[in-house]
Amino acid sequence: MDRFSFLNAAHTEFFAQLYDQYQLNPDNIEPSWRAFFQGFDFALTSYSNDQAVVQMSSIAATNIDNGQVSQKIVKEFNVLKLIDGYRTRGHLFTKTNPVRDRRIYLPNLDIENFDLSSADLNTVFDAAKVLGQKPQSLKEIIQHLKNVYCESIGVEYMYIRKPEVVQWIQNKLNINDNLPDF
Repeated sequence: MDRFSFLNAAHTEFFAQLYDQYQLNPDNIEPSWRAFFQGFDFALTSYSNDQAVVQMSSIAATNIDNGQVSQKIVKEFNVLKLIDGYRTRGHLFTKTNPVRDRRIYLPNLDIENFDLSSADLNTVFDAAKVLGQKPQSLKEIIQHLKNVYCESIGVEYMYIRKPEVVQWIQNKLNINDNLPDF
């Protein structure tokens, strides 16, 4: 069980008030909440320069309505899952053998596996910014992902545990759709 699942049932106003109390005087709140907010502050200071986090946080902040997450933001996160799917599994679908097709791997990278549909293909998503792109339609995002991760050159790198190395690789792959520029 997710140790933060209790957060799903709570009201966001309660968290905001509790966080305000914490900021005024951390000793005035219950120790487990103090530890929670210390972790929250640590994440803000440690990762606030991470552009992907900053971009998606600003998108999320503008799309929350009365404590309910809009369908648009849910779709944005589904596109982020799709991007992660290509990054972690795209190398399994490369075209590296001219003699025969690759074996079939499941689950595949169909958009339906990420709670997206063909109706979303022309929708413009800000999640493309994670790829170093301007906001693009889902169709354009998928084409970029296929070019980068599923063509003749496949890259398996998501096992690397140093975030700065992973980010460097991702930045290099997104330039010119992972095509050599001689």
